[in-house]
Amino acid sequence: MKPAHRVAINTGILYARMGITILISLYTTRLILDALGADDFGIFNVVGSSISMLTFLSAAMTMATQRFMSFAQGEGDLKKQKDIFSISIVLHFVIGIIVVILLETAAIFFFNGILKIDPDRMEAAKIIYHFMVLSTFFAIISVPYDAVINAHEHMLLVAILGIIEALLKLGVAIYITITPNDKLISFGILMAAISILLLIIRRVYCRRKYEEVSFNYKSCYNKPLVRQMTSFAGWSFFTSSSGMVGQYGLGIVLNHFWGTLLNTAHGIAGQISGQLMAFSNTMLSALNPIIDKSEGGGNRTLMVNASLSGSKFSFILLAFFAVPFLIETPYVLDVWLKDVPEWAILFCRLQVIRNLIEQLTISIGSSVYAQGNISGFSKVRSVVNLAPIILSIILFNYGFPPYVLYIVWILCWSVLGGYVVLYFANKNCGISYSAFIKQVAKPSLLLVIVVFVLGMIPHLFTEVGLLRLFLVVLVSVLVHLLITWNFCLNHHEKQLILQLQHRVLAYLKSR
Repeated sequence: MKPAHRVAINTGILYARMGITILISLYTTRLILDALGADDFGIFNVVGSSISMLTFLSAAMTMATQRFMSFAQGEGDLKKQKDIFSISIVLHFVIGIIVVILLETAAIFFFNGILKIDPDRMEAAKIIYHFMVLSTFFAIISVPYDAVINAHEHMLLVAILGIIEALLKLGVAIYITITPNDKLISFGILMAAISILLLIIRRVYCRRKYEEVSFNYKSCYNKPLVRQMTSFAGWSFFTSSSGMVGQYGLGIVLNHFWGTLLNTAHGIAGQISGQLMAFSNTMLSALNPIIDKSEGGGNRTLMVNASLSGSKFSFILLAFFAVPFLIETPYVLDVWLKDVPEWAILFCRLQVIRNLIEQLTISIGSSVYAQGNISGFSKVRSVVNLAPIILSIILFNYGFPPYVLYIVWILCWSVLGGYVVLYFANKNCGISYSAFIKQVAKPSLLLVIVVFVLGMIPHLFTEVGLLRLFLVVLVSVLVHLLITWNFCLNHHEKQLILQLQHRVLAYLKSR
């Protein structure tokens, strides 16, 4: 099967998974908010929000490990794949231990002046934090198994595991609505248990399915490979952990200046962001193995084209859902949550804008990782990741309103961060700025502007309600499809879509 067809099929599987999990997750969030209440939900998001960020950390670290697995597959070297797996097991265990030590040390400072939490709920907050640390450890040591699954492009398993995880979280949400025990503590413990269970499932499956999944301590004596992987994994972890610290730190800053109720609004925006980021993670899960294998096989042209097309398609797919949501955010949140916390509407809109901007370079960053020389990129990107914390503290001290945190976040992570990705993609991979502007930026911006402007027409001339939501979605979808086909896709991409359509119809007829 051609790489382009394989990417399209895998993406389709993952988007089907995502459609199911988004519906489950949105209902789960509503149940959790109702069960915990605004204050406890805010405490969970400021103390245990790293649990929700484990997806971000795990995905970033998986991409690094998968790079070596896919690269070796591109070279056709099974022994090297076995060595890579064994080394990655040791590396991630060591990284997990280091992270646990750092997080437990940080707890001393968090619970002695930094966090503003009601004294009556302080003990529950500490318990939540310790279970968050445990979840983080298990997420890190499961990375090698995720990397193997992704390198083999077994996206059906990824989809099944995603649905299982969403259903388990729904079960937790239902349980805490009826349990007589402390709901916040019960929630934290059960979320950690889900991480452990998913690790066990991945480990058992990979050991039975994939030949390279076997630990051999002798592989750790392959010093050149150990040095190469340690350096790459170290810089990759440096980048991903600085991103996690930056994101988690912003929640702490918000709590310190504005209290737990603002963390509730921040947490709801984070839920929306997490569901929308699933779009880019889905695209990357299907595309990254192709990018890495192309570079491993010496096909730099395919790698570059896949990176540019991936960013454009990721933006197009996210905009399909994001633009109607931006227009109808108040009504959607009102239907979803019933009692919408203050600032939640603005926070959600700003989060969606951040997500959209980041899609423009999302898979171009994968090309930098595939090329392998990431030390310079990691240093600069880590500074950018941490900058919003410092800037937000300064601005809040001068009396700026809460939403300035999101403005700073967008400028640093999305705009400046996107430029950093382009700079190193140009420097290390030969991706030109003009190619990015022509193939990604121009068609993407044209699409979002036209869809937003025309989608606003029924919003402005129809009363609030389900009918207006339906009309906004209908207009947005029709205009989105029209602009995408006529102005965003090149001839090769249109031919690919038509070929896939023909194959799907032929398959259905044969059944």
